[in-house]
Amino acid sequence: MPQRTILIVDDNPENLTVLGELLCERYKVRAANSGPRALQLVSQTPIPDLILLDIMMPGMNGYEVLERLQEIPNLRDIPVIFTTAMSADEDEQRGIVLGAVDYITKPLKPAIVLARVHAHLELKLARDRLQHVNDSLEIEIARRMRENLMIQEVTIRALARLAETRDNETGNHILRTQDYVHALALRVCRHPRFAGELDEQSISLIAKSAPLHDIGKVGIPDHVLLKPGKLTSEEWDIMKTHAAVGADAIRRAEADTSEPVKFLDYAKQVARHHHERWDGAGYPDGLAGDAIPLAARLMALADVFDALISVRVYKKAFSFNEARQIMALQGGKHFDPDLLAAFLEGYDEFCDIAQQHPDSHAPIELDPVSQPAATPTAPGMA
Repeated sequence: MPQRTILIVDDNPENLTVLGELLCERYKVRAANSGPRALQLVSQTPIPDLILLDIMMPGMNGYEVLERLQEIPNLRDIPVIFTTAMSADEDEQRGIVLGAVDYITKPLKPAIVLARVHAHLELKLARDRLQHVNDSLEIEIARRMRENLMIQEVTIRALARLAETRDNETGNHILRTQDYVHALALRVCRHPRFAGELDEQSISLIAKSAPLHDIGKVGIPDHVLLKPGKLTSEEWDIMKTHAAVGADAIRRAEADTSEPVKFLDYAKQVARHHHERWDGAGYPDGLAGDAIPLAARLMALADVFDALISVRVYKKAFSFNEARQIMALQGGKHFDPDLLAAFLEGYDEFCDIAQQHPDSHAPIELDPVSQPAATPTAPGMA
């Protein structure tokens, strides 16, 4: 173990000499004859392991020196033992309150000084070792948490991609919709209607659950899911079951956990209810208004916007301007009016997200003069 360093501070040269001779055989000793000089020496490398500090000094007394040390993060943990001729209880109490670890009265007795110094150095060594262990544990815990989160993210994306492989038209749909949901939640988290439900953690979990919104498509037969033309009413009824199928799959996975997982609650809400409509005309449960979970209302906006600007076998990709016009007509019908207002207010941000994760057929902006009139019943609103 390297030799430990002690800083002795006293305005009396005799006391400095006595303490220096007493301690130099065991420790590396530095000496200061004033408070300001002590503050200069204490910052030099190596930082002292312990300070013997006289209280009664001219200019800056020991109390003031200790107060200054307490203000400096990398110095405040150095153990300080006061040395003084004062013996009143209130003087000792003041030093302890300020952060001193001990109090030795003068005249100094060598055996007592050595014993106190040794004891507090050992305590500091033990604290340093414990802090090192704690720091190592925190680093390891943080590493494992990052690893677990990464595994969780990869698993979620893998499940979402599994559904996507059944429907090869979706491309980067899951990446875009996840970012739309996150951006929209951040925009409305201070709105009086949503502030109680949208804190930093819930926004993160809702966005994390977004890629699972169409997981139920794995249960839709190919002849329906991959049909290149318009679905019959019977086929459409089958297609609509993907919402309940997805939520049920997540519910069964949740049953295998030993305790509730909030993320899975949001995942179930998003999977089952992202096709509900504000006016109650959606599916599978015909929920209306605030009865639709907020996570699902966020997802509904993201899903429809992305469907409008994406190519499908049954339609072209609408331009961003066309999509905006179509969605603007759906406040209080398909969408929560306040969410839609926030979405339209930040529309450029959502267009930027779409362009960050393009499919092979990106939406084409049309000249406002020549673009066709928008229709509120455009594909993607079903």
